[in-house]
Amino acid sequence: MRVSVALFTADLRVHDNPVLQAALRDAERVVPLFVVDTGIRRTGFVVPNRAAFLADSLADLDAALRARGGRLTVRVGDVAEETCRVATETGAAAVHIAGGVSRYAARREDRLRAELAGDRRELRVHDASLTTVPPGALTPAGKDHFAVFTPYFRRWQGFSVRGVLPAPDAVPVPDLPSAGLPSAQSLASGPTSPGLPAGGESEGRRRLRSWLSGPLAAYADRQDDLAADATSRLSPYLHFGCLSPTELLHRARAQDSPGAHAFVRQLAWRDFHHQVLAARPDAADHDYRPRHDRWRRATKEVKAWQEGRTGYPVVDAALRQLRHEGWMPGRARLLAASFLAKTLYVDWRVGARHFLDLLVDGDVANNQLNWQWVAGTGTDTRPNRLLNPLVQARRFDPRGEYVRRWLPELRNLDGTTVHRVPYLDDATRTGLDYPASIVDLDAAAARYRERRGPAAPHA
Repeated sequence: MRVSVALFTADLRVHDNPVLQAALRDAERVVPLFVVDTGIRRTGFVVPNRAAFLADSLADLDAALRARGGRLTVRVGDVAEETCRVATETGAAAVHIAGGVSRYAARREDRLRAELAGDRRELRVHDASLTTVPPGALTPAGKDHFAVFTPYFRRWQGFSVRGVLPAPDAVPVPDLPSAGLPSAQSLASGPTSPGLPAGGESEGRRRLRSWLSGPLAAYADRQDDLAADATSRLSPYLHFGCLSPTELLHRARAQDSPGAHAFVRQLAWRDFHHQVLAARPDAADHDYRPRHDRWRRATKEVKAWQEGRTGYPVVDAALRQLRHEGWMPGRARLLAASFLAKTLYVDWRVGARHFLDLLVDGDVANNQLNWQWVAGTGTDTRPNRLLNPLVQARRFDPRGEYVRRWLPELRNLDGTTVHRVPYLDDATRTGLDYPASIVDLDAAAARYRERRGPAAPHA
């Protein structure tokens, strides 16, 4: 009886899963395997919010496999050692895995390949599983990756994306001992955000159906409207692979609307960041394009930023939402990141770490490279642009609804008055349990010009 192993990593789904489908084609029995990887846990990447989502997703994956006659085998330990042990126990000739782009994923693949080869077994890596276009599939002449999004996007649009794979009808598995499904607390101790979404493919597909049935059509016009909450909120399900980016791409393109086109562009940005990190794995913690910044050590200001008490309401609302939900929309992320990296002139790595501590969709490629884009050390073609939080607030929260939602201490301020809090006189501020602003915007812009050079006007 031929056996193969489908090693699940960031592809926790049965629909459109190239790893699972290839393993089923390879053999008469398949081991759907997940290793609670102690190596990742030592990196500090597994935090309570993502641990809770992961536990939900594994339970849902196990239920989907059981509905097809199989089950998820769980092991705890070093991923290479445990995977090789399972292959030996079952006599599996091959292990299938989705290709990753981080340094950790690359080392994991190298170790698996070497250790399996030593036992005359094969590692088969599937690159079109976690992204729609495999990293490295598109390259400019003479280079190993695209460093600017627009030319990448032009090529990306013309790429022949694979079709969507159906969920298997049956998953026959061998009899094999397994650890129990992990709980959130066994993965990472500590409290989770109170507004954390439920994880798993079932919930992801429910949300996808709702998104496609109406809100997607208005995405182009409303994606930056902070109060409207008009983004898909599918990023956690993409991060854990509960949803396939390829399926999302095909289903969005089928609608052929301005909203769908704008959403497809966001999927392209996701692929773009993955191909950058695949080619430059050090960009996870080193400047992609060094600007010789002399970052400030601003401990008190950083703490105020983390707590959402900077005195600039739209920035504070974004940080409060992050703490409550483990998530925030893209525009809120941009404003919060710009305030730390450009206005306070604090090292982007400080902010990126805080985001990774809380984001349920905390993804090394997207999080780190978006932070670098904002900080001007990444792929932005205008690295010295400055975002004025007051201008941005009036533009993307014109009635102050987003701010009042997340800053209850300001809920009695009408309309756009809530955005003018930093400049209200003492008498008007009486009774507001809200801090004074921690930085003067004009002084911050002058300091930025002195340290970095000529800056683009505040926007």
